[in-house]
Amino acid sequence: MSSSVIAVETKENFSQNLVIQGPTSKPFLQGRIRVPGDKSISHRALMLGAIAQGQTHIEGLLLGEDPRSTASCFQALGAEISPLNAQSVQVKGIGLGYLQEPADVLNAGNSGTTMRLMLGLLASHPGRFFTITGDNSLRSRPMSRVVKPLQQMGGQIWGRQDGSFAPLAVKGQKLKAIHYHSPIASAQVKSCILLAGLMTEGKTTVIEPAVSRDHSERMLKAFGAKLDIDPENHSVSVTGPAQLVGQTVIVPGDISSAAFWLVAAAIAEAGSELVIENVGVNPTRTGILEALAMMGADIQRENEREVAGEPVADLRVRSSNLQGCTVSGELIPRLIDEIPILTVAAVFAKGTTVIKDAAELRVKESDRIAVMAQQLNKMGAKVIELPDGMEITGGTPLVGTDVDSYADHRVAMSLAIAAICSTGTTTIRDAQAAAVSYPDFISTLQQICQF
Repeated sequence: MSSSVIAVETKENFSQNLVIQGPTSKPFLQGRIRVPGDKSISHRALMLGAIAQGQTHIEGLLLGEDPRSTASCFQALGAEISPLNAQSVQVKGIGLGYLQEPADVLNAGNSGTTMRLMLGLLASHPGRFFTITGDNSLRSRPMSRVVKPLQQMGGQIWGRQDGSFAPLAVKGQKLKAIHYHSPIASAQVKSCILLAGLMTEGKTTVIEPAVSRDHSERMLKAFGAKLDIDPENHSVSVTGPAQLVGQTVIVPGDISSAAFWLVAAAIAEAGSELVIENVGVNPTRTGILEALAMMGADIQRENEREVAGEPVADLRVRSSNLQGCTVSGELIPRLIDEIPILTVAAVFAKGTTVIKDAAELRVKESDRIAVMAQQLNKMGAKVIELPDGMEITGGTPLVGTDVDSYADHRVAMSLAIAAICSTGTTTIRDAQAAAVSYPDFISTLQQICQF
């Protein structure tokens, strides 16, 4: 193929557009890469380290904007956290129940995980008052899914539209244990309630309609919490009051970040092959591997091992002739963050792919169903928006044009992968959003696209 040209264009308002000159044929990709640390695990390591007794040592922390928001909030609450870097971060915990009342409003930035999980801890600290907000995107995302169960536990939380949207004010209370049937499978909802249960007398239980990611359960057990897990009934309980002790946490590579390269290699020129090293393959997160396997992708796990309680592997992916499939049901919670890039895979697959039961996508950093359908259709794809997903007819060549990420990191990166397999020039507006979860995405893209 002819060389791809990838450039970053900085505007006067400091927004960045990514300009990709598409090749005359599909790109040929080859090499070994690593992706940033898992975002979900990074958040939880900082939070649990902050409320544990003693020192927590974190290796491989994601240096994206979201974990930085978590670190900033917990520093304001009294934890000592060393400067963030991927090699080593030290957290000196203040002990469960000792979060300090901050002098200012806590700012979760763009991070829904920071806000939703932290609410469980703030609500359970009696006698202290907290206010938490976020950026424009976060202030438009639903918080009632965690506020309502916390109120059932006796929490006092106020906010716009009866606590549905931030900014939120929290007056800490002594909470009561509950048996909560969550209407959605959400690791954020489950984790918020479990964190609230750490300081609550008795057993606090969450039952989900399907399995959601279990990083909180694994890490809580490692830090010393008493958990009872019933996988068959999608149930997990924590017994409080708990006592957490600092640990060493080694963060594996984020499979959500690896997903972009898995799809890029799968839809690339015949003979393409990438190895993505040190990827977390927690079974509650590997829905993307299952969906791509259903489409006929050639992906192998190598060097499988366990690191600090989390399964890890190197992933070898080769170019394939993908076929359309249906992705729905209990698979959705295990790949909800990867659906934008899965949509790109579907555009390059033969036949029709249907994604359903994914209405949750409409309340992410953007309405990812509407945005992915609109932007890919601008490039010539055939994507029909459904109330809870999309119907994608693959096989139509894409042509570069101006597209908009809507400041959504996963949309920006997904459109970039579509662009390197398109002809003509694609300009992706607000591509700097990728830094939320993958600060080095653009440089890695430039690296693998130099020929």
